[in-house]
Amino acid sequence: MPTDSVLIDVILPRIDSKTKAIIRDIALVLGFAVLTAICSKLKIEIGPVPITMQTFAVLISGILLGSKKGATSQLTYLLGGLAGIPWFSRGGGLIYVLSPTFGYMLGFVLAAYFVGYLAERGWAKDIKTAILTMFIGSVIIYIPGLLYLAKFIGLKSILIIGFYPFIFGDILKIVLAGFLLPLILKNNYVQR
Repeated sequence: MPTDSVLIDVILPRIDSKTKAIIRDIALVLGFAVLTAICSKLKIEIGPVPITMQTFAVLISGILLGSKKGATSQLTYLLGGLAGIPWFSRGGGLIYVLSPTFGYMLGFVLAAYFVGYLAERGWAKDIKTAILTMFIGSVIIYIPGLLYLAKFIGLKSILIIGFYPFIFGDILKIVLAGFLLPLILKNNYVQR
């Protein structure tokens, strides 16, 4: 795999037409924004920050689409929700900027970019590097998430409310994605 390619370049057939390639990229970006929205609705309410499947979609968007398209998909998700599309875990609209979960959503954009950046440099070729890449991406989600949450609940409680309840689920999501992605890549290399 060339250094600047990502899994989507291996999975989908090459498109020579620039117009068709742009249309495909727009569809992929919108598709991953919608996937993140769907994953936001797969939730367990536990307090100010619900447990959702969003981080799975975020990390997958970075690894599959790469840095720019992955981050653009998450920015599309963020801006669409702020514009009023009710696809955040608890609705949508500009008022969400005042939500305790808004920092995590900012982290989604950063994490998708960074995970994609690493994937473009070959960090998604095998299970170990894919898992490590997504672990780093999860840490990137938590940094702005916890800092923003602290404005609402204070520094004393941010780990208890905004981190500890999510560790087990995050590990499961990362391991699942880490095992699936290299298998997809391997199968597509064999088919070509």
